[in-house]
Amino acid sequence: MGVLVTGATGNLGRVVCEKLRESGHDVRALSRRPQPGQSVRGDLRTGEGIPAAVAGVSTVVHLATAPRGDVEATSRLIAAIGPGDTHLVYTSIVGVDRIPLAYYTAKAECERLIETSGLPFTIQRATQFHTLMLRWFHVQRRIPMPLVFAPRCDFQPIDVHDVADRLVEHIDAGPRERVPDIGGPEVRSARSLAQSYLDMSGRHRRVVGVSLPGRVYSAFHAGDHLTPDHASRGRTFDEFLAERF
Repeated sequence: MGVLVTGATGNLGRVVCEKLRESGHDVRALSRRPQPGQSVRGDLRTGEGIPAAVAGVSTVVHLATAPRGDVEATSRLIAAIGPGDTHLVYTSIVGVDRIPLAYYTAKAECERLIETSGLPFTIQRATQFHTLMLRWFHVQRRIPMPLVFAPRCDFQPIDVHDVADRLVEHIDAGPRERVPDIGGPEVRSARSLAQSYLDMSGRHRRVVGVSLPGRVYSAFHAGDHLTPDHASRGRTFDEFLAERF
C-alpha cells in the first residue's frame, strides 16, 4: 500500500518523499502540476483530484500548508479519505494552542479536525525550521542600512531532515495520535542566530535586538514555541549554515 504526501514540493515534503522512497515505500507526491512517474495531480484548494489521489493508499502525510486556507484544505482531505483505516499523519507547530497568531490558530483547528475525524492519526508538532530562520535573516539584506533586526526572544530551530526522519518512523510504526513535540538541538537567542548567519555568510552588519508589542510577541518571548525537553540530536543551525555557505 502506498503513501500519499501533500505539500510534496515544499522544503519538508521533498525530503520526506526522498526518505520514504529510500526506505522502500511506494510514494505518491500530490501536486497541482504533476511530473510523470513522480506525482499525482490534485488541488487541495478546490478538492479537484483529491479522491483519486487518496484512493488505495494506507497512509496520507499531510504537509501542505499556506497562510490562508489550511482549515478548508484539511477538511477536504479528510472528506476525500472517508471512513476507514487510512493513517493520517499531520505536521504542526509547537505552541499553536498558546500563540495567538492567525496561522498558528488555523494549524490548531486542523489538529482538532483530525482528532475528531474518526481516522487513525498521528500529529507531530515541530519547532521552526533552519530554512525559515535563514530566510528571515537573508531577506534583510535588502534593508538599506548595515543592520539585521532580531526579536528579543529565543528560538529552537530544527533541520527538515530530522523532522522527516521522525515522520518516517511514525509512518512505519502506525497511528500514535498526538506524539511528543520535537525541537532542534539548541535553544538560542534570535540575536545569536542572526550573528551566526552574518559570520557564515560573510556579511558585515550589526545585529539589533527589537521588542515588539502585542500578545503574539509576548507568547514568543515567554517561550511558548520552544520544547527544550524534546530536543533532537540532529544538525545545529551553525552546521546547517556551514553547508549553505
